[in-house]
Amino acid sequence: MIRFNVPLRLGTEKDHVLNAIETNRIGGDGQYSKACCEWMETNFNCQKVVLTTSCSTALDMAAILCEFKAGDEVILPSYTFPTTASSLAKEGVNLVFVDIRKETMNIDERLIEDAITDKTRAIMVMHYAGVSCEMDTILSIAKKYNLYVIEDAAQGFMANYKGKALGTLGDFGTISFHETKNFTMGEGGALYIQDNAFNDEADNLKDSGTDRQGFLKGKVSAYSWVRLGSSYMPSELSASYLFGQLEQAHEVTARRLALWNRYYSGLRELEQRAFIDLPVVPRDCEHNAHIFYIKTKDEQERSHLIEHLRKHDIQAVFHYIPLHSSHAGLIHGRFHGEDVHTSRESARILRLPMYYSLRDDEIDKVISSIHSFYHGIQP
Repeated sequence: MIRFNVPLRLGTEKDHVLNAIETNRIGGDGQYSKACCEWMETNFNCQKVVLTTSCSTALDMAAILCEFKAGDEVILPSYTFPTTASSLAKEGVNLVFVDIRKETMNIDERLIEDAITDKTRAIMVMHYAGVSCEMDTILSIAKKYNLYVIEDAAQGFMANYKGKALGTLGDFGTISFHETKNFTMGEGGALYIQDNAFNDEADNLKDSGTDRQGFLKGKVSAYSWVRLGSSYMPSELSASYLFGQLEQAHEVTARRLALWNRYYSGLRELEQRAFIDLPVVPRDCEHNAHIFYIKTKDEQERSHLIEHLRKHDIQAVFHYIPLHSSHAGLIHGRFHGEDVHTSRESARILRLPMYYSLRDDEIDKVISSIHSFYHGIQP
């Protein structure tokens, strides 16, 4: 069976985990947590990184730091994971969904300005498959209307837009280190902060609402409860596992890109013959090979192809149900404009097995099986 996902394991993680255990300091915010944050700050030129228990809690922190009020509006795509939206809705925000670009599955930046009202406070983008949204336009709109930009870069670790790391372009960026991502700590994430005016509040927020960091830095004589907060920090065991992978981040990404390119080359003929569509990576984007997907003619064909691949011992899956058509989405948001691409394209997309330990011959089997499915079919 060729599984859809196998979590990254390099073999070096165990040494770091054992070292963390031997230090007798396995709670959050220890040496490995700091090392992971420093690695990201240095490699991505990020002003401040906070390691979190998930990308979802990083999104929660970003929404809290924006100090949204009930009735505020945030513009975002409907094609995204639910916590992109729920982090906002929990703060009383009204969600304003707009359509996506069919080429990249990212928010269509050309539709954002028309959705802005006097209640709009932010734009939330999601970089699907590690391919950046058109950030120059989005940042220009945000500046014009004095809006926050939050990047859900859960899938974007080690990807760039015009040479800048995803997550570092807006006011806040969030990263996932879930077991399905390119780099993992099992469950985990990170919050990127670009304005140092938010540093102290972010520290207080993640430290259960206390000014513990100020105490540790000698700014206050004793720490106390200063705001509402929670414990957003992962354990040192999780951070140490992640650090063992960050040390080889460039090598891992290079291997994933080689696998992605093998898929693309092997399936290009089917696209040229109009059977499928392949991913599009715009010129200014350097992706991280997080996902390789194809698009079938329609949802029915996708279901048949999934079953065909299953019979060949290959796991393939589809992705999100658009949020605006979901129960919670109907309660907390509205779709602005016409749904031209979101629902149609989400019903066509099929994700193929993609992970670091995937072998070339396994990719070749997937490619061959897809070719066999379309053999004899008229496009």
